[in-house]
Order: sequence, then C-alpha cells, then structure tokens
Amino acid sequence: MPLTKTYSKDKSTCKVVFSLPVEAAAGATKLYLAGEFNEWSPTKQAMRKAKGQFTASLTLPAATPYQYRFVTDAGVWLNDTEADCYVYSAFADADNSVVVL
Repeated sequence: MPLTKTYSKDKSTCKVVFSLPVEAAAGATKLYLAGEFNEWSPTKQAMRKAKGQFTASLTLPAATPYQYRFVTDAGVWLNDTEADCYVYSAFADADNSVVVL
C-alpha cells in the first residue's frame, strides 16, 4: 500500500499514513516506525496491525523530505517498498526510505 498523504488546507502540514503488509514484516508481531521525525527511536512510534497491514499515521511539517525505516520487535530494520525514494545512510550502511512532502 503506497504512502497516503493528506495536506492541510494551507499546505503547511501533511498527514502521512505509513504502511507495511504483515507478510513483508519479517515475521514481526509488533512493528515500529523510526525516522528523522522521532529521533530514530526504534520503539517510540508503534504501528497498528489490522487487515493484513501494519499502519501508523503522523502529521508532519510539509515541504520537507523525511528519512525513515520500519523496526520489528526483533530489532530488524526494514525499508518501505512504497517509499517515494531512497537515500544511502553511512550510519546504517543501508538505504533509508524517504517520504517527500
């Protein structure tokens, strides 16, 4: 399921719905959203599990790209296959997902 973006009337903020299919979650029973918007905390933003998807929604300042990844309860970091783009992270030695607002 692609990223869902709903901008405020004045376009200053955007509600983003992040999602990952359960079958893509590496066997996780819990999934978390980590990124620049929450200081890369691997447990701060729990995602909800319903209808075969893990989902989380955040309202973020618009006109900014944000790097993020999903984190399983086993500590495995996953990318979003539906991200707007990807950027290499030397810290993780892997690509990060990016949502462009």
